[in-house]
This record gives sequence, structure tokens and C-alpha cells, in this order.
Amino acid sequence: MKIVCLIKFVPDVEEFKYDYQRHVLIRENLKQILNPDDACAVACALMIKRSNPETVIEVVTMAPVSVSGHLEDLLRLNIDQAILISDIRFSGSDTFATTRVLARYLKQTTFDVILTGTHSLDGSTAQVPSQLAEVLGLPQMSNVVALDTSSFLKGKPSFDVEHDTSIMTFSVDLPAILSVSRDSAYKLPYVAYQDLNRDVSSRIRVLSHQELDLQPQETGLEGSRTEVRRSFVKNMIKKDKVILNNDREGIEAVYCYLHEHGFVP
Repeated sequence: MKIVCLIKFVPDVEEFKYDYQRHVLIRENLKQILNPDDACAVACALMIKRSNPETVIEVVTMAPVSVSGHLEDLLRLNIDQAILISDIRFSGSDTFATTRVLARYLKQTTFDVILTGTHSLDGSTAQVPSQLAEVLGLPQMSNVVALDTSSFLKGKPSFDVEHDTSIMTFSVDLPAILSVSRDSAYKLPYVAYQDLNRDVSSRIRVLSHQELDLQPQETGLEGSRTEVRRSFVKNMIKKDKVILNNDREGIEAVYCYLHEHGFVP
């Protein structure tokens, strides 16, 4: 069985800093992390491989070559291969163009199932998995929170999907695209100490527009269908922190604030 995990590396939102003078986000030296939903998808694939050691896991990402170190860390977790789709021509691709690029590669390879995350921290539109399903002609389901391993290995996995206030169970014939939620219980393990410096660079394959036979007008800004009608910058005001003691004066100050804003009578 072969599992393809589509992953994305995103800015660490916890490290966002704001320039109150220019009213812009400070993006310099911003650390990239594996998108949390995608991390759960990879963890799910590793769980399946533990039950069936013959399972082959391939991670695929569309990103700059600077993420190679992150891919090596994933390979050290017993993942078999990493595909890095990287080309300056892909810069600025919207979800439509991104889907076209990923679909071009997926049509050239074989797989039994594609595991993805449901949302990404830097977009959260959840469009790419469903668009890929349409292009590839595959069934797709989002918000997967649990997957039955035994049924998966039989070729028709059953899985739980979170929907509002309820959990629903579905089954699907393979091949299919299943998008895992960060609310699932799947968590990536740490790299084993003896594998921290293991050389896995030979298992990263880098693909450009040439290998995928993509024309300039099919990718990047030129190949994107999204049209921005209007944009604006929301000004943020820096506020000083007020530290109060847990005494009568502090309690009185908190009460007055809540009363002033209508929270208490």
C-alpha cells in the first residue's frame, strides 16, 4: 500500500510580530513549521505503517528548497520519500494554480490513498483537497478525526468526521482523498536520538516546471484565477499593559472597567 501525504509549511503564527509604525507584519526571519492539520495527516499515515510495515509513505509539498531541512526531519520518522515541487515560476500561485501543479504530479505517480490536512494556518480555505478530488476524479472527505486501521488495510476504510456538534462515520472505496483535522488524536512522534543526524537527503526528489511539463501561463500569478477586488490594511493600535494587584484597589479597578463596558450592572 502506498500513501501520499500532501503537506504544507507555513509561518509560525505564534512568532508573528507587528510593526506599529508601518502597520505591517514583520516577516523577516519568520520560522516555518509544518501545518498542524498536515502533521496530523502524516501521523495518521505513520500509524497505518506501524500496523502494516510494508506500507510506503511519500510526502509531497510545493515549497521553496529552503524547507529541505524540514523534509529531512520527516524522513527520519520512517517516511520513505519526499517530493519537493519547487520552481520560481510557481510563486504567487492561488489554490487553483496550486491544484493544477499538484495534480500534474499525482497523475504521474501511483497511490492507494492521499492524506492531507483539512485547513492551513495561512489560508484556511480548505479548497485544495476538494479541487484535487475533482481534477483526479476521486472521492474526498474533510474533517476526519479518526480512522479505523483494520478497515483501511482491507481497501475500504471507515472513518469518523466531525460535523458541528456530532461525529459521523463514513466509509469509502480507495483510492480516495481524506483530509485530517488538527482536532484528531494523531500526533507526530519525535525523531529518535540515534536518527537525529542520519543522512536522508538522497530520498528528497526536487521537481521543477520542466519535469512536470507545465507552461508559464499555467502557474504562478499568470495561472491563478483568483481576482482581488479590494484590499485594505487594518491599523492596529499598541496598548500598554495594566498590571493590578490582587487587593481592594485592584478589584475595584477591574469592577469599574467591567461596569464601564457594560459587562456588569
